[in-house]
Amino acid sequence: MRTIRILIIPVLISLLAFSCQEKKDYSQAITDGSYFTKAQNRVTETIIHDIFSPPVAARIYSYSSLAAYEVAAATDPTNYASLMGQLNGSEPLEIQVPENVYAPLAALAAYYHVGTALIFSEEKMNEHRDAVFAELKEKGIPDDVFESSVAYGQEVGKKVIEYAKKDNYHQSRSFPKYTVTNEPGTWQPTPPAYMEAVEPHWNKIRTFVLDSAAQFKVSPPPAFSSDPNSDFYKKAMEVYDIQKNMTSEQKDIAMFWDCNPYKMNVKGHVMFAEKKITPGGHWMGIASIASAAAGKDWRGTVEALAMTAISLNEAFIACWDEKYRSRTIRPETYINQHIDENWVPLLQTPPFPEHTSGHSVASTAASYTLAQLFGDQLHIVDSTEVAYGLPMREFDSFSQAAAEAAISRFYGGIHYMPAIEEGSKQGKKVGELIWQKISTKPERLAMKK
Repeated sequence: MRTIRILIIPVLISLLAFSCQEKKDYSQAITDGSYFTKAQNRVTETIIHDIFSPPVAARIYSYSSLAAYEVAAATDPTNYASLMGQLNGSEPLEIQVPENVYAPLAALAAYYHVGTALIFSEEKMNEHRDAVFAELKEKGIPDDVFESSVAYGQEVGKKVIEYAKKDNYHQSRSFPKYTVTNEPGTWQPTPPAYMEAVEPHWNKIRTFVLDSAAQFKVSPPPAFSSDPNSDFYKKAMEVYDIQKNMTSEQKDIAMFWDCNPYKMNVKGHVMFAEKKITPGGHWMGIASIASAAAGKDWRGTVEALAMTAISLNEAFIACWDEKYRSRTIRPETYINQHIDENWVPLLQTPPFPEHTSGHSVASTAASYTLAQLFGDQLHIVDSTEVAYGLPMREFDSFSQAAAEAAISRFYGGIHYMPAIEEGSKQGKKVGELIWQKISTKPERLAMKK
């Protein structure tokens, strides 16, 4: 009998250990927003690799983040209101949440599903998703829960993709290219690549919140003139002079906020692209950093990502509408023609008209949204550009970061001051409208009704 007991006890211990391992608590597998930040970073890397323009990048971030947010709202309707049904042209999803769903995994699956559908290099997204899912399986999520969660997330993602397909983006791929004219004061392609104008029909894309792309028209730039006594000439001279007297701090600011995905380098007879983050990508990075700094859980993080992305999307639509209405000549072209033929701006001029400044509009809109979510006075250590060879910068508020992003375009020599001033005004109006018309909070939504 003694021998039997000795054999039975180890077996019982093994069974108990196995049972405990099978019932491992997986509820803490995803708590904060770090997995969503990782997924977003991979989207950013893929956007850079595929060389999407700033407006298109904002569209990609918007639908990807929206899909994740819709899962967050559906699985916690007490604290989060669905945006589908609030956004222009959208309808409530009306997808039943499975009983055995692990909500954060479902949200992550929705994000990957949509993000992968909107880029070119699908293998980059799939590789990242598979590695993350394998890591999460190791945290003890049961197979049935895992499969149910991923399936639910993908179902939400499919609905968001259906919504995205109706925004006129795909139709716009066949619209005619921009025609360059010899009309004085209008935009001309700039060195070194002399690229064609980017997204001249972006004002035809369906908005999420704006009544129309032209809802917030701005004051036009000064009337074009080559007369040294004219306002236009004086504004160009401001750009010319700041470059000659620039401080090291101003140069650092310009380089930090460059965010030009089209930068080309020329060495002898060889020209090659330098891949960079877009303005929208930079602000999506700030949204992730702010969420972590504020201690947000995963739902709070995807809320911040979705609202920031929507703000960026609307900002670029409004800005691009003005760009191709005013079609203003860039400082580089004007200064070379009328002031100094050898002048070169600190930053490479991006390939689209000058007025208004895209970074000014987008940064102000994004900063307004982040201030609504976190309060403006949140200290941010912005490490977004570290991966691209630039140092960190610190800000005591979102508005401070936005103001620096805006003025960076003047320091960089790619915008006149009116484009920055009017762009910032335009961005604030976009941000204000978004928070007037839609809400992620059920109680605020109830008040609107």
